[in-house]
Amino acid sequence: MVSRLESAAATRRALVEAAADLLDEGGPGAVTLRAVGTRADVSRGAPYGHFPDKEHLLAAVAARSWGHVSEGLDALIAAEHLTPAERLARALAGLMDVGRRHPHAYALMFDAPSTASSEAIAAVSRTHDQFLSIVAGALADPQRARPVGAMLLTSVHGIISFENGGLLETKKWHVTGDQLVEMVIRTATAPQ
Repeated sequence: MVSRLESAAATRRALVEAAADLLDEGGPGAVTLRAVGTRADVSRGAPYGHFPDKEHLLAAVAARSWGHVSEGLDALIAAEHLTPAERLARALAGLMDVGRRHPHAYALMFDAPSTASSEAIAAVSRTHDQFLSIVAGALADPQRARPVGAMLLTSVHGIISFENGGLLETKKWHVTGDQLVEMVIRTATAPQ
């Protein structure tokens, strides 16, 4: 028998999943508590019992997205067959993939919500720590991990934003987003 707590957790997960799907399909405007409830096939009032408003629901979607990134980083950290440089390249490729496949959720991940979500803050903090660990492993001088990590993340964020905005035209720039990521990694990991 499913406990009330387990049932509530399952409903919350279904609501967040439904919100993520609607976000992918139509952007933030497509996400309403009513539409999410309908998509999750729950009672009309269920979304309101779990989230006071749309902003809190979207913060939960951002936390979920960071959680998925964190799971990928865990797998990379545990992959002993990969070199530190390969781990770093795959970590950034994973972030690029999120930005390309789920641009609206990606935007939420990097948007400072006006409603602080402890769940989202914890997910971001954990992910950043994992990423810094991967960066430190790829550098000759691990003390440079924080500034190099910041440079890598902001560079990838810019590349994704440029791509998603339709501004990274290969004909014009003679480079793809993936090639830019490779260039940034080479620059960041070059011996000082």
